[in-house]
Amino acid sequence: MRSSRWNAQGNVYLVTEETPLRADDVVAAVDAADGILEVLATGDDWVEVRIWNPDGSQAEMSGNGTRIAARWLAERSGAEAVTVRVGDRAVRARMLETPLVEQRIDRVTVSPEEDVDGIRLVAVDVGNPHAVVAGDPADLPIIGPRLEAHPRFPQRTNVQVARRLDDHTIEARVWERGVGETGSSGSSAIAVAAALGGTSATVRFPGGPLDVRFEDGVAYLTGPAVRVDE
Repeated sequence: MRSSRWNAQGNVYLVTEETPLRADDVVAAVDAADGILEVLATGDDWVEVRIWNPDGSQAEMSGNGTRIAARWLAERSGAEAVTVRVGDRAVRARMLETPLVEQRIDRVTVSPEEDVDGIRLVAVDVGNPHAVVAGDPADLPIIGPRLEAHPRFPQRTNVQVARRLDDHTIEARVWERGVGETGSSGSSAIAVAAALGGTSATVRFPGGPLDVRFEDGVAYLTGPAVRVDE
């Protein structure tokens, strides 16, 4: 499979224009990557992608993946603003100083705190499902797989364990559905910030920080996207 490799704060995706892909193609092609961005169509300032997890399942949304897709197109076309289409969602991205990209992420829904088998969590919908647990991020390897495939989440879920360090900083680790632990996750950064107070914050993942801010109920995500196969 011809592809380029991109890194978004420890989240690595392959971008390919070879289509259509099948689940078996993805499983065979993914090597030390967190997924594949299958480019379905492009224009000068828009790109439509399908997001594949390493296990051959598809993701409805990825903050880091859509940011990579936006930077990928911008480097080809010179566009300063790019719309990334994923299913029925359209993520608007603005190129900042290289390699930073700011994205507008709509439709963030935060549910009331609940108990799932003794684990207190907040379910958040960022176009894909999240279960945010307030606690020590070191507990992720235990909590992550336990919640990912729990019957409470019939389509499985992404899991974050996070804690506030101060009013503007959150420390977090993420267990991605169909992947396992990853260095960072853009949609997880939004979910964590929304669940832990709904205020703007820098979310520190092992792979690096991502910035989240909220304006009139709309979430904005800022972080880098870098091509790493050259």
